[in-house]
Amino acid sequence: MAYFHGVKARQVGSSVSTPVTAASGIVFVVGTAPVHMVSGKVNVPILGSNYSEAVAALGYSNDWSKYSLCEVMYSHYKLYGVAPVVFVNVLDPAKHKKTVAASDVDLTEKKAYLPLEAMKDTVVVKSEAESGTTYQAGTDYDLFYDGEKLVLELLDGGKVPETAKKLNIAYSAVDPSMVTDADIIGGFHVETKQTTGFELIDKVFPIYGVVPDILLCPGWSHKAEVAAVMSSKAQNINGVFEGKALIDVDTTTVTHYSDAPAWKKKNNINSRIQILCYPMCKMGGKVFHLSTQAAGLMATVDANNDNCPAESPSNKPLKIDSTVLKDGTETALDLQQANFLNSNGIVTALNFIGGFVLWGNETACFPSSTDVKDYFVPVSRMFGWMANQIILTYWSKIDGKLNRRLIDSIVDSFNIWLNGLTSEEKLLGGRIEFKEEENSTTALMAGKAVFHIYMTPPSPSRELEFVLEYDADYVSAALA
Repeated sequence: MAYFHGVKARQVGSSVSTPVTAASGIVFVVGTAPVHMVSGKVNVPILGSNYSEAVAALGYSNDWSKYSLCEVMYSHYKLYGVAPVVFVNVLDPAKHKKTVAASDVDLTEKKAYLPLEAMKDTVVVKSEAESGTTYQAGTDYDLFYDGEKLVLELLDGGKVPETAKKLNIAYSAVDPSMVTDADIIGGFHVETKQTTGFELIDKVFPIYGVVPDILLCPGWSHKAEVAAVMSSKAQNINGVFEGKALIDVDTTTVTHYSDAPAWKKKNNINSRIQILCYPMCKMGGKVFHLSTQAAGLMATVDANNDNCPAESPSNKPLKIDSTVLKDGTETALDLQQANFLNSNGIVTALNFIGGFVLWGNETACFPSSTDVKDYFVPVSRMFGWMANQIILTYWSKIDGKLNRRLIDSIVDSFNIWLNGLTSEEKLLGGRIEFKEEENSTTALMAGKAVFHIYMTPPSPSRELEFVLEYDADYVSAALA
């Protein structure tokens, strides 16, 4: 030891770890976007922190039947004001396209208008006679997307005559109808070494450091195979994390609420990982899948609870003015009808007192499962959130020395955190124990330690009953 004369001090790391707060209500959505507008990416997770950022990366159209990701952009950013969202576009302009034969297009004030689907790099412009002069982009005309159109604008000094009334235009156009269930589901392609579709959820945490816990696929989730894959991925994100899959009942076939439970059974929607929604909803002229608005509401409620899913989104306001089927037919539900859906594990929307709210606390496993940990949405989400929290916080402890100090630091730090959640009323109570009977000598020798967590999230106040009774004694007291 080096010679020292005097007073000194040093610091050591705390034995109690500060938990890493896992954000809650982060949406992962797979679908289609007009990426040809912005030279956007295909089958790449895009983290959008706001509306303009998402539009710049993916493009935007109000035709949500063709471009499903735009529905989520509008709902999440404009209506609910929550972020982030992780988008995966599977519409590939190089693959999902068609050739549009040359035809004469009218010129109005030196502009011609093509459909949004037209890919500007493929446009070929000639004089009105198809065999006539071929004009050049950047010299004779310019192309740009504006609203729902691709606009061709003549340039001053170009070769197009001032007297021209039409142009002969051919182009290739993206065709969203060519996107298949297989494109949405995705997978790993051995030949190209490319991961696609829902399989890309495992790339989000390594790339962005966030754990998405709400899986969405509006316009596709009503399909049995897509719903099954969504649920499988939500249950096993990166092999360790857990989320929830929000699924829609098909309102093209289920046009009456009483048929929804039979559809649920037929399509094998019965997991605690799934939240099933019926019907669709509408705000102004825009029609939304209920799963889209439910995701925005869940994220909002979580954010209001410090990024914790302890509170149910049920009986919280939706941004809608009616409930509808896919064809736009209004289908207003009364309380008994909404409760019928809830009793069959289906979340709906109700306009009863105070405007439209999300109505229902049950995951899709209800009524088959009556384990409160599984069937109550906020309780089930709390268990998943807690599991994610544990992994994020204690991953750094892996491969450290398995000794008493490590065990005590985990127990102490986690109990402190559980006590904090209890004082914040996010838990009714909780504790962590290192139990001798769960940790054999041979297991400890093999480097395996088991910690037992007991926790009780608060259940939603689903039913409040007030008993009214006439008490004759008050008559005597009042008139005596």
